[in-house]
Amino acid sequence: MRKLLASAFVVVLAASTLSAQRVIFTPNGVLPILESYLEALRVQASIPGMSAAVVKDGVIIWEKGYGFQNATARIRATPDTPYMVGDASAILASALLLQCVEQRRLDLDRPLGSFGITIPEPQATLRQLLSHTTSAAGAEPFTYVPARYAQLGAVMEWCAPQPYRKSVSHRILNRLAMRDSVPGTDLINPDLPLPAGLYDPAELQRYRAVLDRIAVPYRVDMRGRAERTDLPTDTMSAVGGLVSTVRDLARLDTAFDERSFLLETTIAEAWQPVMTTRGTAAPTGLGWFVQSYRGQRVVWHFGMITNAYSSLIVKLPDDRLTFILLANSDRLSSPFQLESGDISRSLFATLFLKLVT
Repeated sequence: MRKLLASAFVVVLAASTLSAQRVIFTPNGVLPILESYLEALRVQASIPGMSAAVVKDGVIIWEKGYGFQNATARIRATPDTPYMVGDASAILASALLLQCVEQRRLDLDRPLGSFGITIPEPQATLRQLLSHTTSAAGAEPFTYVPARYAQLGAVMEWCAPQPYRKSVSHRILNRLAMRDSVPGTDLINPDLPLPAGLYDPAELQRYRAVLDRIAVPYRVDMRGRAERTDLPTDTMSAVGGLVSTVRDLARLDTAFDERSFLLETTIAEAWQPVMTTRGTAAPTGLGWFVQSYRGQRVVWHFGMITNAYSSLIVKLPDDRLTFILLANSDRLSSPFQLESGDISRSLFATLFLKLVT
């Protein structure tokens, strides 16, 4: 699979005169090279459906749907197609918890157990969990472990005494008018037991209407054949469950860039590499991956739900430029081992970064 995608990328780079055509924004907001060759990569990766957007200075300057959100019914993917975003849900937990730090309810470097928070690792600090770093003897200083990050849901429920998904809905989705986003696919079940007063009937109806049109998930075999799979039933957690669209994620991205959620100093700390206990820089900040590419700072995250969905968010914060991709198979992420913390492994991300850096 990696060899097949690499061959496709060679064709992309050979066909595009990258050195002569850097950051091409036409009057109607299109990156023509990106638009053309994303389709080539999608086809080579056998992704049934994909949606993409580029955000510049808080405005979507280009967006497009590729392939089908439902291949059997021949329903095309669009910028309004909802997908599960997987691990990229982590950036919401980071935003909420860093607000708690700004309110002085939490400290990045105190053991979380000292606040009276009950989690499996009470000696871990908020900084360690947000950055996937550890102080355990003999352990690697950076290890991407989503299950460990998921403990942050309980930390947020201590800071704001309500179900975690209520904080996501109230403080982020509703505040930013992310009308096509849902805090958990389990809400599709009308018989799901929910705490009294968690959501009013109209809000639940809206969530279920979004889930009714979510992109169908697919498993792609080694021969590139796509087979429909079942929609994963996930609740909203610090590391998963979010359903969204590229347009809604663009609203979230703009809120970060305009400092609507967090102070400038907090964002600066979140978007720089954390120093590990060994004195080395981790490939993560606070809830985000952080690295340099061609001398420019790149802040990013990915998501992968095996045999179902994948996502990619790539930010160049110094240029206020962001690339968002969502897909209804795991092929945006699964071939590239992005959990290692190197965005240059992704051919989709590298195409974008070579065009704009």
